[in-house]
Amino acid sequence: MNKDQVEGKLQDIGGKIQEEAGKLVGNPEQQVKGLKNQVEGKTQEKYGDVKENLKDATN
Repeated sequence: MNKDQVEGKLQDIGGKIQEEAGKLVGNPEQQVKGLKNQVEGKTQEKYGDVKENLKDATN
């Protein structure tokens, strides 16, 4: 597991928490920010997956 995979996963989880908090307090702006963080986190995590696969393929 590399840095991008870990950071991406953490951002995804944080975004889910932020989205749910926005729902609880009725703040659509926070919900949208949470969804945005989830997308960014998943993208970074996938980038980390690609890096890891390339590293494994070259070894």
